[in-house]
Amino acid sequence: MGRIVVTEFISLDGVVEAPGGEDFKHRNWSFAFDRGEDGDRFKLDEALEAEALLIGRRTYESFAGAWPQYQGPLADKYNSMPKYVVSSTLTDPGWNNTRVISGDVVREVSKLKNEVEGDIQIPGSIRLVQELIENDLVDEIHLMTFPVILGAGRRLIEQTTGKTAWKLTESKTVGEGILITIFQRAGRG
Repeated sequence: MGRIVVTEFISLDGVVEAPGGEDFKHRNWSFAFDRGEDGDRFKLDEALEAEALLIGRRTYESFAGAWPQYQGPLADKYNSMPKYVVSSTLTDPGWNNTRVISGDVVREVSKLKNEVEGDIQIPGSIRLVQELIENDLVDEIHLMTFPVILGAGRRLIEQTTGKTAWKLTESKTVGEGILITIFQRAGRG
């Protein structure tokens, strides 16, 4: 059975919007910090360990517009791995090995967890992540917290209808004071 693993760049005040692009007053805010070799290695290992990507349409458009033109281990992984994009408007994805998920997202992602062995990684994709957290489908959250307060922007967790418990399984500081934390949903292996 697959595990849903969310991975986010996040500010001290919980903003996850546009860390590497998009139209936002603080666009590319994560690029102001050097992650260092350990931070870069963490992101590479995280991607290489994933069996599939699950992303929203906006993240898909950003990734599909960038990764096919790159080379190297990370680009090779992203370009070849199975990708699932949640969208009600996208019908013909052009990026290699991509399937569109539409309709009942919770039901479809639950099925996907049963079909994929290993980690199903979700980078970015704020609305999708919020829906999956609300429906208790996320197994692990990887946060790379940057030492900056943005004061505005979309946050990872706005509001949920219930309380859920998480267990810190790893933490370390890399680069210019960037904190990496990994949380697993309590009660799950």
